[in-house]
Amino acid sequence: MFAHGAFSRGAVLAAILVAAPIAMPTAAAADDLDVTIYEYGGDGLPSCATSTVAGLKSRDSFLAVRSGPGSDYRELDRLYNGDVVVTFDQQGAWIGVMYGGAAAGCQSPDKKRPLPYAGKKGWVHGNWLRDLAG
Repeated sequence: MFAHGAFSRGAVLAAILVAAPIAMPTAAAADDLDVTIYEYGGDGLPSCATSTVAGLKSRDSFLAVRSGPGSDYRELDRLYNGDVVVTFDQQGAWIGVMYGGAAAGCQSPDKKRPLPYAGKKGWVHGNWLRDLAG
């Protein structure tokens, strides 16, 4: 048992719960990817396009942002209908994107390079992206 004046069992448990990390998806950090997103270039054209998340069935539905191109990769974040992303890379049906206001302007690098921009990024399934006119 605790000595008089020591923390109670409840206080110790509360301190542990507050200090324990909660396992929730977090915004994708710049280097938190298992599979690198590349920016392509060499043709003089912009290397990306702008799309919006669309077609999710309800307002509670979300599009998982993953650390690689597939549902077996870690979930890093969640996007919802109307969220805007900038697309850079594609592997099958999976698209490498940046989002959340940190997306860089489209450039035309001389050659393929790992996405050099800091900000939120990850892989999403392309079925839920619609190109924005522009």
